[in-house]
Amino acid sequence: MNIPFIDLSAEYRALQAEIDTAVARVLAGGWYILGQEVAAFEAEFAAYCGAAHAVGVASGTDALLLALRALEIGFGDEVITVSHTAVATVTAVVLSGATPVLVDVEPDFYTLDAAQLAQAITPRTKAIIPVHLYGQPANLDAILALAQQHGLYVIEDCAQAHGALYKGGRVGSFGHLAAFSFYPTKNLGAVGDGGVVVTQDAGLAQRLRWLRQYGWQQRYISTLEGYNSRLDELQAAILRVKLRYLDAANAQRRALAHAYQQQLAGLPLTLPQERLLTEHVYHLYVIQSAARDALQAHLYANGVGTAVQYPVPIHRQPAYAHLRAHLPVTEALAGRILSLPMYPYLPADHLASVCQVVTNFFELVG
Repeated sequence: MNIPFIDLSAEYRALQAEIDTAVARVLAGGWYILGQEVAAFEAEFAAYCGAAHAVGVASGTDALLLALRALEIGFGDEVITVSHTAVATVTAVVLSGATPVLVDVEPDFYTLDAAQLAQAITPRTKAIIPVHLYGQPANLDAILALAQQHGLYVIEDCAQAHGALYKGGRVGSFGHLAAFSFYPTKNLGAVGDGGVVVTQDAGLAQRLRWLRQYGWQQRYISTLEGYNSRLDELQAAILRVKLRYLDAANAQRRALAHAYQQQLAGLPLTLPQERLLTEHVYHLYVIQSAARDALQAHLYANGVGTAVQYPVPIHRQPAYAHLRAHLPVTEALAGRILSLPMYPYLPADHLASVCQVVTNFFELVG
């Protein structure tokens, strides 16, 4: 048995004719940077999110960094976020010059614990970055209320939650800015790196467009200290194709998650939960087990690919050990979580086999 954790080629095979046509159109057109494909994708993605503007950039990390820069957040400022996230979230804050302040996550939803926000806010705090982790929206009502009370910006990290719903609205439409990644494994993935910043604010959108290309307001004249961070035409053309199928792909992820929930019920596992009035899009299907390492080894021995997102909290990693924090939930999760195979084209018999291998493990260990 060989069941991969993810099979990116399956999506390409399903959409090959449309993707190949889109790529050929760009190659024949002879314009490869910031052209019609990027402009069209930005408009389509903004509309999809329920936002006014989208600005394509080179990666999800750049999306966060440029969002911070657009808000003029930097040296001397603090940004509150979580340690239980991809390192890119904290890396972007550090690259901006600001100081990350890390708070714990909720034990049931794995997103920023809003109850801890108030005590983390200081006179230097300028922004909050809630991460919609694994496809689960964070507690936006509570986070936005505290942000408004203290005059803080909210930058949604939506890298793992394309299309997720919070009380009927798409994530990315609630904060002052929102950052998305199009890394190939994401719910909406390119065939390389890519990202976008979404906002309702026309002024911030314009500033982002300047920042992504050297701070140019006119060509070759840098009014701001900017970057070279541009979503290219090929990626935009491919993303335009995939965007049309995103809702269907997310629906399939949810159906697969439901099948996992049914087939793993009754085992000594903690299964994913969904926040009330939200729609989780299952970028990852993450379980918890006190015997995580042994379970992962058993799955590997039986040909099932898995992953751990994330094995070491950011504040425990060598590069960020100076970010001292007491985060008991985050640290406990790091030793218990395990991601099972999850992608829209995962065959039903593969999922059933994964669940059988998991069941067999607990029969063996008693």
